[in-house]
Amino acid sequence: MLLKKQTVWLLTMLSLVVVLSVYYVTSPETKTADLAAVDKGKKTSESASASNKKDMDVVTDAAGDEVFEALRLDEQDKRSELRQQLTEMVASPDLTAEEKNKAYEQMQQLTELETKEKVLESLIQSMGYKDALVRADGEKVLITVKANEQSKKAANQIIQKVGDEIGEMQKVSVTFEPEK
Repeated sequence: MLLKKQTVWLLTMLSLVVVLSVYYVTSPETKTADLAAVDKGKKTSESASASNKKDMDVVTDAAGDEVFEALRLDEQDKRSELRQQLTEMVASPDLTAEEKNKAYEQMQQLTELETKEKVLESLIQSMGYKDALVRADGEKVLITVKANEQSKKAANQIIQKVGDEIGEMQKVSVTFEPEK
């Protein structure tokens, strides 16, 4: 059963809300510090500016994460459309068996590609990075990593891990996005 774009989008957004809720509830920051700074309903300018900076940091973190998630959703949408087209081709009575087999093979390659991307993202995160976005298209692998430190050595380590995982060496590009 194929999920429609709207359903996938809704489930993704609900998942994001759940993750943010869990993060908010389990964050180690206590709210008593903010309460202690309140003097008859007013914050001092020093505590208010510190609180505002803290709020801005949370917003920029979320914005950085939103970029990764938006890219993931965009890629998911494109692949869902492609998968739907391939499924229609396989089910079409107008195509030959050879054409249907070719479409089915493309569907399998698409699934394998998505699995490789997820494995590589997990592998890169296990190297100590906050997040990684891997986009592969058969010819090249584009990797964006959230990290404050940007070095050729780190990029080479990531490229080596990718090469070890996917076997055949493809063009691999690593870019770093600073953590906020």
